[in-house]
Amino acid sequence: MFSNKTFQVAFLLSLVTHGIILLQNPNLNLNIFSLNKKDEHLEVSYIEPPAQPQELPKIIEPKKEPFFKLPSKITGVKTAPPPFVDRENIFKKSKEIMSKEFTSTKPAFIKPDIIAVKKKITLPPIDINKIDNPSYISYYQIVREKIRRAAYQNYNRVEIGEVYLSFVIFYDGTLKTLRLVEEKSSSSAYLREIALRSIKEAAPFPNFPKELDYPHLSFNVIISFEIE
Repeated sequence: MFSNKTFQVAFLLSLVTHGIILLQNPNLNLNIFSLNKKDEHLEVSYIEPPAQPQELPKIIEPKKEPFFKLPSKITGVKTAPPPFVDRENIFKKSKEIMSKEFTSTKPAFIKPDIIAVKKKITLPPIDINKIDNPSYISYYQIVREKIRRAAYQNYNRVEIGEVYLSFVIFYDGTLKTLRLVEEKSSSSAYLREIALRSIKEAAPFPNFPKELDYPHLSFNVIISFEIE
């Protein structure tokens, strides 16, 4: 109880004392408040300056000039293009070069030693008035064509003439006999030899057809050698 009263008395005395001091020095109070205000205004904020962009090298663009100078207004009137002037004589030089490179000379014709000739070999057809068997006529035409082809391959000279021959063929197409008729043939030994050899090379011939039921048949032919 006693202690509480003592504390209260001491507290009151301290208040009175501080009040007197403040009243005697009014500037002290102002200084305290001014210090607080100054402290408030002394707050400093640091702001980083914006980074300056790096300057890029300037690109110098070439001047775009039109290939053809067009008029500002397009009208329907047709205008002729400007005449071409060959200042460097390009076409003249090219013509001179071509004329030098392509100078043509007439080729010299050489007379050939061998004159090309067209040979012709014929075998006369069979006389229908004497033979009326169609199977025999058809078979004879086959035999005659084989002989003509062989003679055409063997004939390589310019001698002309006819050779008459007679021969016999077996039913299986083999050649049995062969004879040259001298009185009806050319005197050229070359043509006679060609005619005989052509018939031998043409054999064997096809078998006889069923309609020709013979063991063998005889034929007569004339080989004509001609030049066209």
